Amino acid sequence: MITLLKHLPLTLLASALLAGTAHADDKKDLAARVVQLQQQSAENVGRAVAGQTAQQVLQAAGGAIGGVAPEKREAVAKEIQADVKKFHDEIEPVLRDRAVKLSQPTLGPLLEEKFTEDELKTIITWLESSAMKKFSQISNDMQNALSQKLVADTRPTVEPKLKALEDNLRKKLGVPVDAAGAAKPAAAKPVKK
Repeated sequence: MITLLKHLPLTLLASALLAGTAHADDKKDLAARVVQLQQQSAENVGRAVAGQTAQQVLQAAGGAIGGVAPEKREAVAKEIQADVKKFHDEIEPVLRDRAVKLSQPTLGPLLEEKFTEDELKTIITWLESSAMKKFSQISNDMQNALSQKLVADTRPTVEPKLKALEDNLRKKLGVPVDAAGAAKPAAAKPVKK
């Protein structure tokens, strides 16, 4: 009996350590499940990075196209657009797949740190619910409806400011403007002999 009592605190300590490890494993598993349920979001991050990168390349090229001879600009612009589209089509699946692979080691520890086990269970329940699935399906419709309402509601405020900005940029770029405020096509410069 005395021998048993001597080892009791050690047994309790071992049990507590094992329980803590099991708790950590449960929390780790729960965090992993949340990340798995959010795989579409990770894919969207990859798609967004690919799109932003391609857009930045197009903007940089657009800024430099002024140095191309006027008669070649349209053809060069089309070639650039085709090249950038090809680039985007090549990098988008790479970035999308890599985002999914990086999501677990990146987001799992963050979820474990910021949420309790019960909170993770609640999140999982919500993500797996039919209400969440239905909400996700209509989220684009909700964003589109709000965007349309926002544009319609703010048009009287935004359009005059946009027109003023466009006029200012035309002046700075030396683009002539007609009486109605539209950009005039550039007149052909006389050829010097």
